[in-house]
Amino acid sequence: MYISTRNSQRVSASEAIIKGLAQGGGLFIFEELPSIKYNKDFLKLNYKETAFQILKAFLDDFTDDEITSCINNAYNDNDFKPEEVSFNIFQNYGFLNLYNGKTFAFKDMALSILPFLLEVAKKKNNVKEKTFILTATSGDTGSAALSGFSNTSTISTIVLYPNKAISRIQEAQMLSFNGKNARAIAIDGNFDDCQRSVKDIFNNVNIDGVSLSSANSINIGRLIPQIVYYVYTYSALVNKGVINYGDKINFSVPTGNFGNILACYIAKLIGTPINKIICASNKNNVLTDFFNKGVYDSNRKFYVTNSPSMDILVSSNLERLLYLISSDKSFVKEKMDELSKIGRYEIKNEYMVKLSDFIAAYADEEDTLAEIKSLYEKTKLVIDPHTSVAYHAYKQNNLDGFTVVVSTASPYKFPQTISSALSCEEEIDDFELIKKLETLTNNKADNRILELKNVKIDPTVWSKDDIKQNIVRLIGEMND
Repeated sequence: MYISTRNSQRVSASEAIIKGLAQGGGLFIFEELPSIKYNKDFLKLNYKETAFQILKAFLDDFTDDEITSCINNAYNDNDFKPEEVSFNIFQNYGFLNLYNGKTFAFKDMALSILPFLLEVAKKKNNVKEKTFILTATSGDTGSAALSGFSNTSTISTIVLYPNKAISRIQEAQMLSFNGKNARAIAIDGNFDDCQRSVKDIFNNVNIDGVSLSSANSINIGRLIPQIVYYVYTYSALVNKGVINYGDKINFSVPTGNFGNILACYIAKLIGTPINKIICASNKNNVLTDFFNKGVYDSNRKFYVTNSPSMDILVSSNLERLLYLISSDKSFVKEKMDELSKIGRYEIKNEYMVKLSDFIAAYADEEDTLAEIKSLYEKTKLVIDPHTSVAYHAYKQNNLDGFTVVVSTASPYKFPQTISSALSCEEEIDDFELIKKLETLTNNKADNRILELKNVKIDPTVWSKDDIKQNIVRLIGEMND
């Protein structure tokens, strides 16, 4: 069963997936940690088999057949290739590459299965009305959600993203899906404005004949499949001879909304041999201060950086971590109320001690460029700016054991930044720049990225003050 982080609401896993957000603004979290424990048997499992074990444990009202069907539909032989999860291994560290899916970001892996989980959940709960996925994105979730839900007939998707604050490639991907059942809307504001509006709509808007849900990691149907990344990675490294079974490893995770890194923490909770988890932030380093000082303070300047998917000051999934370390709903509600009213909160030393699994560091824009350049010169590997932030954070901490840097997006989604890092800047179109980078680095871009050149960048832009009324109107139009 799943419970709200803030009140007494208690629902099944399938109901939590349908609702997305709990009543009163809370998030759903498992009532008890499942009894599943990482063991040597996991070494024998491929990615799909690992996913089955994790989903079976956490989605307790789904049958084995339902879970198997969802996995086979999402990770079928046409859409899911063995190289979708790949590694670059060096002496004491390596990169976990999760960006080889349809939209070239790690979120494809979880968002490809969420539509199937949601459809099963709707049938289990006799939900017949059309579902609208309402999601805020800082860059990559939007296109992954639009792609993942593109083949469903009973689910429509609306994505809100900050105007002029993501890369052209990211925006082109989202706009390429615009149609009757999918819309990407630019908001004249930042990601936090988008996310705040989505939560407000979930809590305060009811539309007859329509069910609202989310594809953000606030939805447990998106969060739980991400645990698989970390369990599978440990097994893969043992099987590759990189580590011995039982050796503890570290992960450095580029972090914005705190969903991916929370999945890593849950993987540790179920026994995966993980030592430290590095929370890597960009110049919007509110999480760095939280883990180092116990103070979460969003009352600071918001920066639009060269790692745009991490340009976030209110990290929603941190609320789940507060519950996991406290098991106290009143404590979580108190802190979330403080964040809403005054933009900050503090936690006591007794809770700080329970955060010792985490290390926090950040990279500014110059650090991000410098790490892309230094890694390429040393290894000929090209990484995207978000991965560069995580790589920099790893280098700031001299940790025992092997460290996995989570590589979350294709570098070719950010050609201007990569070009700047590698000193081949030219005043040319993004797609011409990609061609030059291909020649320079001898690394080919996926043709699906190059095909985005034909997408017209002409977004619909809403004021952040008009989001609620515009959403109601748009849902009405799309539901006709």
